[in-house]
Amino acid sequence: MNFPALAIGILIMLVGTVFPPLMTDLDGRANHWLALALFWSMSVGFIRGVGFIPHASVLRWFFSGWSCLLGLLLAIALWAQTRL
Repeated sequence: MNFPALAIGILIMLVGTVFPPLMTDLDGRANHWLALALFWSMSVGFIRGVGFIPHASVLRWFFSGWSCLLGLLLAIALWAQTRL
């Protein structure tokens, strides 16, 4: 199990459920790129967090802890861009 990735997945799930306006721009419209980055990070966090490691090298990277972190950092950058 990869507890940091699982924690990221659970945190994104809880924050997205409790506070959905996080995934909107300042006008209240859905920010689809931000949601995509968050859901990618959340999905990878759950998959890698429970210990699933694919055999194919491309999928192994796509479902890695680094990929989860990359998705989260991309989401943070997109969120900050909409707030400036």
